[in-house]
Amino acid sequence: MFPGMNPREMQKAMKRLGIKQEEIDAKVVIIKTADKDLVIKNPHVSKVNMMGQETIQVVGDIEEVDKNETGISENDIETVIGQTSCTRGEALGALEESSGNLAEAILKLQSK
Repeated sequence: MFPGMNPREMQKAMKRLGIKQEEIDAKVVIIKTADKDLVIKNPHVSKVNMMGQETIQVVGDIEEVDKNETGISENDIETVIGQTSCTRGEALGALEESSGNLAEAILKLQSK
């Protein structure tokens, strides 16, 4: 946070100020917007609570993924195909039926 400051001293200072920080072991962070997804690989995620206000800080390798005309990202379609060995059309159909929910689409295709 502050260059040259001992991490232990930083933790003590944060505690005195009522700031609590928790590291979250995340593998990938996805932020979905109307026209694209922001995929953050190798993320370093921290949850900070300062006087009752919680914030999340994410640092990592950011990749922008544009969505197709259906609003479903190519990344999601490829993930479903990779997990279920289905066709592109089947993956797209399952994602549309599940409103873009990856887990639901994969489970639906695996149960067939």
